[in-house]
Amino acid sequence: MGPFVRTVRMNKKWIGFILIPLVLSLTGCPVHQSIGKSVGAFLHPVTGTEFVHISNNEWSPGKHALIYFYRPNTQWAADEIESPSVYVDQAHYFNIRANSFTWLEVYPGERHIIMRRPLLGLEGISLEGVLEFDLDHIVDVKLEVEAGKIYYLRYSEVSPPETPHPDLDPESPLVNGDLQLVTRQVAMQDIVDTRFLKPDLIAPNHAATSIVKENREYDFILRRKQLEEARKVELADLKDAGHWRAAAWYWPFGGGPTKRLESDMALEALEKEKEEYYHQLEIEEAKNSSSWWPF
Repeated sequence: MGPFVRTVRMNKKWIGFILIPLVLSLTGCPVHQSIGKSVGAFLHPVTGTEFVHISNNEWSPGKHALIYFYRPNTQWAADEIESPSVYVDQAHYFNIRANSFTWLEVYPGERHIIMRRPLLGLEGISLEGVLEFDLDHIVDVKLEVEAGKIYYLRYSEVSPPETPHPDLDPESPLVNGDLQLVTRQVAMQDIVDTRFLKPDLIAPNHAATSIVKENREYDFILRRKQLEEARKVELADLKDAGHWRAAAWYWPFGGGPTKRLESDMALEALEKEKEEYYHQLEIEEAKNSSSWWPF
């Protein structure tokens, strides 16, 4: 299949041409896009250095985790006009071309990884609770990572890894999908042939860096949403159990639960944790910014 034919191989992608005017008219509507970053290996082969692990000085093994993303070279991947985009915790970081690798230092916990295949850089639009549309949503997985550990994520549409990861459920999407978690031993069979996905004017990216701060911010937002939903459930349960004070007839805005909500206490603890984190972050940033001046 030729590279130009493959850019439109899925009929539903043609909808993108219809959606472009709509997207442009929806001011403020979040758009998933990698315009100016999605060039494929057919037009721009990867020419970075050959694979080598980064040193421990380039990340914090005692506190964080490291993820290597790589894509073995295949004729399918080499023929791409546009390459798939990679999102972590809803933020776009790079488009992965054939025969490439890159890495991200991440915060321990559950990291949400999504891959989308663009058309002219456009990938979809999202307005929570109103509109969700992806031209080609090819990967949507959650990876639990631990501090000090290194993870290898292998992406290939045509050549699965030699053996699946022994610690994963055989039904896991990280075993059955195009993006698979593999062991170091399996990764070393083909990642060593890939080259670093260096950013340039033709294909800029925001990988090969720490995204710990972004992960923490995402976690705070996600945990708050979860606690707010739990609070609604807890309020309903208290009403059903009779732990509720009715509003006075002369003041319709009164009333409420007669006991302290566990979700409220959890929200307060979360807010305190968030404040302490940002306070510590300010201290560290101030220390780093003044470290060049010994006096």
